Amino acid sequence: MSDRESDSAPEHGVGPWPGGEGAWPEDPRLDPELLREGDRRNVVDRYRYWRHDAIVADLDSRRHPFHVAIENWQHDLNIGSVVRTANAFLAQEVHIVGNRRWNRRGAMVTDRYQHIRHHPSAGDLAAWAADAGLPVIGIDNLPGSVPLETFALPRECVLVFGQESVGLTDEVREVAQATLAISQYGSTRSINAGAAAAIAMHAWVRQHGDIEAGHQG
Repeated sequence: MSDRESDSAPEHGVGPWPGGEGAWPEDPRLDPELLREGDRRNVVDRYRYWRHDAIVADLDSRRHPFHVAIENWQHDLNIGSVVRTANAFLAQEVHIVGNRRWNRRGAMVTDRYQHIRHHPSAGDLAAWAADAGLPVIGIDNLPGSVPLETFALPRECVLVFGQESVGLTDEVREVAQATLAISQYGSTRSINAGAAAAIAMHAWVRQHGDIEAGHQG
């Protein structure tokens, strides 16, 4: 399914460029088909009518230096949500550890704009991170975990999340430089993996992100 097909709801986006083809702006980033038919995609206003590759190139010029990894041993349905959030916070890459196939529905087409890398095992992820010089930071409410709220996150790192219900595997915990816990006050043992990923990524943004730039639309 294409980006245009999946985001074709008429109540979103913009219609054809006003004035017709003769009034089109001369900008190589713009897509003639979108200018002609309208742009109903799930993108911010600054990217209206832009070609897909032009959007990705612009994102690549501004990506943050943190990576996100999530384990996928039982086809976790949260992965799509994690990818969508990683796109919102402009993560460098999303890493899928375990099964290559994952449910893209929750990503809302944002996987087209986000670099995604697959690792067959936690050991493969650890080896890749070591080669890249990136510390692995696990996120899970485990005995001995350090509070995320008080931890100084490295600017360049890999934030790793386990799948729903089982959390991080022992293999990831063994290679993690630190394991962080999100403060909770209710009766549940853990929160949704997609929600945990969003909280952790926002914690990185609070420490390292350009807050003003994140509110320019």
